[in-house]
Amino acid sequence: MISFCVRGGLAETERFLRATRLFTLAESLGGVESLAELPALMTHGSIPPEERAKLGITDNLVRLSVGVEEGEDLERDVLQALEIAVAGEKVNGDAASA
Repeated sequence: MISFCVRGGLAETERFLRATRLFTLAESLGGVESLAELPALMTHGSIPPEERAKLGITDNLVRLSVGVEEGEDLERDVLQALEIAVAGEKVNGDAASA
């Protein structure tokens, strides 16, 4: 498991999550597949924003659970999704702005 913050805010983070190809957006399903999560809106969504901030759970925090896919494939997927997120490219018909 790895956590990191996407440069920017919620819009860039959501764009990153939409751009991944090998990670499924989901909380832990107890399987072997790679998952991506946005804790601020998923596992910790019921916590008030001020409390989340104190815990370091920001709107741009992403948590990845790495599965059994090839590590190099996952790395390439994360890198291409980060490039899209910070460049403000369109993803799945989404007109994003950076």
